[in-house]
Amino acid sequence: MDRDIRYLAHIESFDYPDGTHALSGIDLSVRRGEWVAILGSNGSGKTTLLRVLDGLLKDYSGSVLLDGADVRKLSPREIYRKVGLVFQSPDDQLFAPTVAEDVAFGPRNMGCSEEEATQRVTQALELVDMQHAAAKAINTLSYGQKKRICIAGLLAMGHEILLLDEPTAGLDPMGEYRMMKLLKRLNRENGVTIVMATHSVDLVPLFIDSLHILSRGRIVRGGTPEEVFTAPDEMAAVKLRLPHIAELIHKLKHEDRVGFERVPLTIGEARREIIRVLESGGFPKAGL
Repeated sequence: MDRDIRYLAHIESFDYPDGTHALSGIDLSVRRGEWVAILGSNGSGKTTLLRVLDGLLKDYSGSVLLDGADVRKLSPREIYRKVGLVFQSPDDQLFAPTVAEDVAFGPRNMGCSEEEATQRVTQALELVDMQHAAAKAINTLSYGQKKRICIAGLLAMGHEILLLDEPTAGLDPMGEYRMMKLLKRLNRENGVTIVMATHSVDLVPLFIDSLHILSRGRIVRGGTPEEVFTAPDEMAAVKLRLPHIAELIHKLKHEDRVGFERVPLTIGEARREIIRVLESGGFPKAGL
């Protein structure tokens, strides 16, 4: 097995005890240092897939390998030394009265001395830009700050892989952007491998290396954002849409016959493409 592959999953099927069919035909690989998005509408199976990767759900047909080892044969301690799962709601994860106590819980339970636990807490809070909040009560934090503390708690345990369930859910637009910038820094500068479940199509092209579209428990498409975001009707079929800028350019290209060579996914790309079309006279006289 390629040593750079952290996860290699082949899930033939997974059903909940009540008979709900949740996952089928999942083939997924995640490389060391990669940032992967699992994109899907509500009910598509994103949370279930993360829980399988985290070893919380084991009764599936197929295999999930973490660094070449079968997740079902690893102890929780062996998994959690490498992998941390951040729930969608931080209130489901935070329980200690203060920030420092909550972040220290993991290192202490790993057997770290108080000195090492304190050092880990300091370093983790610095990584998420929350060092100023160590003594604060959890219930005084904003929703976005709570999400950062959840991540800090996992980083303090030395996690090399983060599984994130809708990390931008419940945040305002600036909060979304700050969260994604934080994750980008952890990924690029600290080498943290990230698997993120989301339905935020507008943020994905700005940050993600690769993405997989999950629909009705099955991965229906995967690749880079440029490879995956192709046409509105194909996205609508899986209850998603193109990023807003891509949808606008797609309509200008196909409905107004503007001479775009490609459909950009970000404002920066769209700006460059619009300038190119303007300079080349690619706007039809009867168009705009």
